[in-house]
Amino acid sequence: MCTGIMFTLSSSERERLDPRWTFHFTPTSSSWMNAVEGFFAKLTRRRLKHGVFHSVCDLQAAINRLLAEHNDAEAKPFVGRADPDAIVATRSRGFQTLESIH
Repeated sequence: MCTGIMFTLSSSERERLDPRWTFHFTPTSSSWMNAVEGFFAKLTRRRLKHGVFHSVCDLQAAINRLLAEHNDAEAKPFVGRADPDAIVATRSRGFQTLESIH
């Protein structure tokens, strides 16, 4: 059973929501974005949050140092295991669901 704000509200109720909010369908096949978001969170915590940068060059150098450290110590190659045809089919079903909601 599908739950969540998009499934529990009628279309007129969704239209009355705060206009600054935009709901996006995120297919499960895009879970790689979690890894990207985690990396940017790590960048923020380790380099940017308490850093003092006197120029753009200082900021770029701090980011490049983190990238080099990450690549030397923590980087692992991404191995995609999902079937591309299944990803495309899921994406198409998501678009059909969105079209039926609107």
